[in-house]
Amino acid sequence: MNKTNIISKKEKYYSASQWTLVRSRFRKNRLAIIGFWFLMFLFFISIFAEFLAPYPPSAGSKEGKNRKYTFGPPQIVHIFNEDGKLTRPYIQDVQSKYSVSSGKMQRKYRVEGTKKYKVLDKFKEDETIGTITLSYFVRGSSYKMFGLFPMDIHLFGATDPKKKVHLFGTDQFGSDLFSQCMYATRTSLSIGALAVFIAFFMALIIGGTSGYVGGYTDVGIQGTSDAIRMIPTIPLYAALAATFPQDWSNLQIYFALTSILGLLGWTTLARRIRTHVLATRSEDYILSSKLSGASGPWIIRKHLLPSFTSYIIVDLIISFPYIVLAETALSLIGLGLRRPSMSWGVLMQDMTTLSAIQQTPWYFIPLIFFSLAILGFVLVGDGLRQAADPYSQMKR
Repeated sequence: MNKTNIISKKEKYYSASQWTLVRSRFRKNRLAIIGFWFLMFLFFISIFAEFLAPYPPSAGSKEGKNRKYTFGPPQIVHIFNEDGKLTRPYIQDVQSKYSVSSGKMQRKYRVEGTKKYKVLDKFKEDETIGTITLSYFVRGSSYKMFGLFPMDIHLFGATDPKKKVHLFGTDQFGSDLFSQCMYATRTSLSIGALAVFIAFFMALIIGGTSGYVGGYTDVGIQGTSDAIRMIPTIPLYAALAATFPQDWSNLQIYFALTSILGLLGWTTLARRIRTHVLATRSEDYILSSKLSGASGPWIIRKHLLPSFTSYIIVDLIISFPYIVLAETALSLIGLGLRRPSMSWGVLMQDMTTLSAIQQTPWYFIPLIFFSLAILGFVLVGDGLRQAADPYSQMKR
């Protein structure tokens, strides 16, 4: 690399904007990038849940219920037959049966048809014996994409509309767990996003006012914040959620739970915003604006907030998993969302018994989604925090 290129690179670095530096540092953190793309994958699922899910999530839906396959384990997708030849993707047509053995009711599964598979020449549409052939972009239950456009196309499904596909297994009602996970991802992430937005809006006003005005206003706000922070979080959420009327619809519970999580989640973020405001309110350009007759809200909006916007975004990302954790915990103990609504907490209610651990381990699949989502937020939050650090050096 010649001297001209080195000088040009240094000029770009020292003349780059704050966002450019943060983005450049963030891209060099491999773990943060992995977490970012996984979170993008989850948000993609939440946006296109109806298209990705082969069936409606509700246990009361006839289209998504398979009474012949209750408590069914996940079905494995095969692309090779017994002879090792490539075929269309298929699964075994399995049905659950009950039998009495040693005085106990036991559930067994048997494969329908024979174990001989017919090779599909040139990927024809006919189905193999004893199996269910899978297809892409199949017609199924109707829905409205983004709540506007009527559609009935799903990403995958059985070629025979009378057959059912359950990649993650089924629950006690015979409902498809894969479809439920798709809709649960949307619900949990949307609650987290809305609650974080409410908390951010309150923290911005309260924390900015506390740091800029100071005096008795600051003392009163910080006292209130400390009082809320001293109360154990989950018991406080549970006490407020327990006040929901029993006749409320799931939509009402959804917005009430989101509001509670947002209204009680502003304290930490408000304190961080107050700290940033206190650190910058005595700068020369702030004093110049005051002497020029600028109002307090104008100074906060035009000068203070842009100076630490990157830190606020980092704090938002870090606080996101705590909101999701709170929603999941409340739904898990029965004080949050209830069926037929789907969330990670609602689905994990079924795995709280010893029999679920012993007999239906596939009930823990929503826990995998939840754990990886929290890990993704932690990785992205740590990556952004390091990238926003003004003392970190860009790797040459």
